Amino acid sequence: QVQLVESGGGLVQPGGSLRLSCAASGGTFSRYTMGWFRQAPGKEREFVATISGSLISTIYADSVRGRFTISRDNTKGTVYLQMTSLTPEDTAVYYCAATLRWRTDVAQDYPYWGQGTQVTVSA
Repeated sequence: QVQLVESGGGLVQPGGSLRLSCAASGGTFSRYTMGWFRQAPGKEREFVATISGSLISTIYADSVRGRFTISRDNTKGTVYLQMTSLTPEDTAVYYCAATLRWRTDVAQDYPYWGQGTQVTVSA
C-alpha cells in the first residue's frame, strides 16, 4: 500500500511559477509510475503529466507541455511538478497518483492517490 502526500500549492499571479511535491511511503518507489492530475471546480479530473519508475520516461497533456515539468527523486521517494507561465486556467486541485502500470495517462489506472493540493492562479 502506497501513501501519497502532496505539498506546495498556493496562490500565484498569472505568469508565475510553483513547484508541487508529492512524498510517497509504503512501497518501493522506483517501481511505480507517478502521475499528476488536476480537477477544477465543475470539471472532470484531467491528466497533467506522468513519469515512469526507473526509466524516467514522461508524458504531458497538451495543455501543459512546455510549461510544466515532471521529475522524480527515487532516493527521496518524491515526485515533483514544476509549473511555469501559470494562467487562471491552471487553477485546480492537483493530485498525485501512483500505479505499477507503465506510463499511463488514464486516471482509472492509478489505484493510489494523495489528498490533493490547491493551486489558484489569480491577480
